[in-house]
Amino acid sequence: MAPSLDRSRAWMDEGTVIFDRALAAADDELLTGPTRLAGWTGRHLLAHVAANADALRNLATWARTGTETPMYASPGQRDADIEAGSTRSVDDLRDWYAGSAAALRADVDALSREQWQHQVRTAQGRTVPAAEVPWLRAREVMVHAVDLGSGTTFADLPEGFLRDLLDDITVKRSGTADHPPLLLREADGPGAWSVAHPSPDAPQVSGPLAELAAYLSGRSDGSTLATTDGTPSPALPRWL
Repeated sequence: MAPSLDRSRAWMDEGTVIFDRALAAADDELLTGPTRLAGWTGRHLLAHVAANADALRNLATWARTGTETPMYASPGQRDADIEAGSTRSVDDLRDWYAGSAAALRADVDALSREQWQHQVRTAQGRTVPAAEVPWLRAREVMVHAVDLGSGTTFADLPEGFLRDLLDDITVKRSGTADHPPLLLREADGPGAWSVAHPSPDAPQVSGPLAELAAYLSGRSDGSTLATTDGTPSPALPRWL
């Protein structure tokens, strides 16, 4: 569930600044080493974020021209682009990321209000209005700024973005077959989220907003969160 277009565009812009800052804090050695995502080096992650901007530009083109332009030419292109990109030099990857991010921003700025309502298809096969494109990008740059491991944490992300992110992940996880029912409650605020239509006796976990976002996105095991029955938080697969 994406926020409004104006809100999503603001998160995309702020997320790009946050990712830029995280990337600037990452030296070449860090980018060559592992990230917080299993099996990915910093080069893999940077290649993914750069290629994602190029893929979302395809959706902007689709919205602008009305000509079907998928994010990727084939189901395997995304992974192939990441693997190929991971072999490029760090300087080349930094330039690719910066150029693709700037080009996506220009494409987004060029769309009219009418074009934002044109239907496009995500890499997961969802048909959505083009107005979701900035939110798709905001999620990538915000969350992967944390994954890069150069010092940015979920606590450094805007509170409003974290709430929008939890709303979105809740909807996505609730639509997944056999996902464990789950209740999440913000310990220091009003937030509450229900995953997979839980019953009153479903597991309940609570904690700070940033830690809930890290847990629900599959970036933490939830060991820092409190549960109503004292048992460990249910294990969740990585999202995004």
